[in-house]
Amino acid sequence: MAKDMTLLWGSGSPPCWRVMIALEEKGLQGYNSKQLSFEKGEHKGKDVLAINPRGQLPAFKHGNITLNESYGACLYLEEQFKNQGNKLTPENKAEVALMYQRMFEGLSLFDKIRQSLFYDRFVPENERHDSAKKRNAEGLKDEIKIWEGYLQVSKTSCKNLLVFVITFYFFLNEEHFPKLAAYHNTVKDRPSVKNTWPSNWKDSPGMDTLKNL
Repeated sequence: MAKDMTLLWGSGSPPCWRVMIALEEKGLQGYNSKQLSFEKGEHKGKDVLAINPRGQLPAFKHGNITLNESYGACLYLEEQFKNQGNKLTPENKAEVALMYQRMFEGLSLFDKIRQSLFYDRFVPENERHDSAKKRNAEGLKDEIKIWEGYLQVSKTSCKNLLVFVITFYFFLNEEHFPKLAAYHNTVKDRPSVKNTWPSNWKDSPGMDTLKNL
């Protein structure tokens, strides 16, 4: 079963991590796993391009089925192995609708992360402005506040783990974002999270850029 699966992934990538957590939650250990380096450009190599022509990670394949979008892969695993491991999605239709909404809202969060954290990487030096960097940082802060309001730690389960995995990417200020910080502290010891914790993060997640956000 899992031996027919191949996952090409990069350490520290929330989309990659999401699929790895889903595989763990469904009890699908033993799949073909290959870690690649973003820094070395290995995600643009022929092994990835053979599965994902965009040259992006994760690149996931199960038999003849290829899924290169992390949420798509997770939902596929839930549907294909519905009676195995832990359930990844809610039963209630209203909760399912809310889950889909949060998934799409995550695209807005990713966009604001890109604009703020990677401003210097994507904007030429002669076009950079401190006012734009400040505006991007404030926009990201406002977006994280919205996600802070969404979270109910008391309802933490694998059903929202896949949606909120992005929160592990941040060194969040616990005073400013207590619910997200509590969420992180609640689920970091979950077996699926511990077993797939990115090796290059060691004892701490992601980037410290947001520590003082």
